[in-house]
Amino acid sequence: MIRSIPRRTILSSLVALPAALLLAACSDGGEDKAAEAAKPAEPAAAAPAETAAPAKPAVTAPPSQGTVDMAKLLEAGALPEKSLGKADAPVTIVEYASMTCGHCAHFHETTLPALKEKYIDTGKARLIFREFPFDPRAEAGFMLARCSNDNYFAMVDVLFKQQEAWAGVENAKEALLQISKLAGFSQESFEACLTDQKLLEDVRAVRARGEADFKVDSTPTFFINGNTYKGAMSIEEMSAIIDGML
Repeated sequence: MIRSIPRRTILSSLVALPAALLLAACSDGGEDKAAEAAKPAEPAAAAPAETAAPAKPAVTAPPSQGTVDMAKLLEAGALPEKSLGKADAPVTIVEYASMTCGHCAHFHETTLPALKEKYIDTGKARLIFREFPFDPRAEAGFMLARCSNDNYFAMVDVLFKQQEAWAGVENAKEALLQISKLAGFSQESFEACLTDQKLLEDVRAVRARGEADFKVDSTPTFFINGNTYKGAMSIEEMSAIIDGML
């Protein structure tokens, strides 16, 4: 059950929320596992030349942690889908993330650019990005991204890249305001966005559906053609998964 936060406290919570809470925002105890998943596997030591076996991939596909019904996963939710890539791509990746999650930021800064170049831009994969906020600051970040309309992914990228500047500081409201002004927000549109109760409820509904229907309990969580993978993955690990589906 997601704790309800009254509308009048959303902006004030950006100032009052303890920074320590945000440091554990990636999961309810799964950070160590996610951190391990973020590390590329080490290649095996080469065998002596005279007995060398055929070359093997440096990174093997991590095992799936379950499956979900793709048809149900792709059903419309409370908010319009935000996606990158062609709708008819043979591989569909659905990512649930939190804006205050350090592992999510790491994935978006290090893996996503290569994933986009290698698979999304070439029509091989489509990425659907869904909100799974663990705290009011993550909710605020997603709301501002949604209020950016066509600049949704650009705002998400900026917030991930500047995560340390707003997610764990004492006054996140002021930090988010300054970032938002660079993205074209005024003081008025910033506050209007963060007091949009319907938008807040819809963002929470996206999380609630992920939690209830697809058992998302940590971020990032990926569903790749219906297979479940928890934790930030390297491009080598994602390539190993995707190449096996093409």
